[in-house]
Amino acid sequence: MPNYNILDAEDGDIINTIIASEDFVSANYNFYQEVTTSGDINLTAEETARQWRDMELTSTDTAAQTPDWPNRDNILTYRTELRDWPSTSDFPATKPTLGS
Repeated sequence: MPNYNILDAEDGDIINTIIASEDFVSANYNFYQEVTTSGDINLTAEETARQWRDMELTSTDTAAQTPDWPNRDNILTYRTELRDWPSTSDFPATKPTLGS
């Protein structure tokens, strides 16, 4: 079964990746793209950085939505830095880091 990136309607960022049939994806999501696994794909440094950033945002979703999550304030700051990162002069060379 193929992988699909579920995309944010406003900016096209990847908000999730799922394994599902195309029928399921098209019935449940308005914005998606099939993930290709061709060896011919050469991502730019910016594209690779955005994919990493999107995975980091996804991996911190639960913590950001749970008021009593340990270290939540630092996680919220980290998520802001991740979202702002592509518009900074450090992009894509220096990744944001989660403070303790």
